[in-house]
Amino acid sequence: MQMTTAEFKITIHMVSSLDGIIAKKDNSVTWFETADYYEKGIEMTEQDTEEFLKKIDCYIMGARTYEHALELSGTYGWAYRDVPVIVVTHRNLPIERPDIEIYSGDLNKLVEERLKPKYRNVWLVGGPMLVKEFIRLKLGDEIRLSVLPVILGDGTLFFDQVGQEQLLHLKDVVAYKSGMVELRYEIKK
Repeated sequence: MQMTTAEFKITIHMVSSLDGIIAKKDNSVTWFETADYYEKGIEMTEQDTEEFLKKIDCYIMGARTYEHALELSGTYGWAYRDVPVIVVTHRNLPIERPDIEIYSGDLNKLVEERLKPKYRNVWLVGGPMLVKEFIRLKLGDEIRLSVLPVILGDGTLFFDQVGQEQLLHLKDVVAYKSGMVELRYEIKK
């Protein structure tokens, strides 16, 4: 079924520390599990999370994010279920699942020719170099940044020298019982 562009959206999503770090140098994710408790926050149940994730019909990620997801899948399982995943890279990577596709080429073509005709709700989940290109090329529609209650002090920054100013419009802020705050911004084009 052909989708109209009005229905199509690319969300740039990232989990970050308060100081903007998305990955520790050792790639550990233990900092995701905070012991904080915010009394006024909302509680997300597994069912809420499952219902929300069902709305995402494609993921995009860079090579390092993919390799890290594969590494974590041994312990935590494959986070992206059976949803198509497009890995943007020029490297030859192992394809360990039938729903994974490697893409190497023009990002505008990827969006216009591969994504828009087939999907409605696409999430770009890393890494920072790919995010920077999507912002620079004005291919993203919104940014959802989940900020965890921790300062890491060192590691990979989410926004590291994007190279241009980008205006945003705050669409929503949600605070969770875990102390995580989700910021949702529309990217002004």
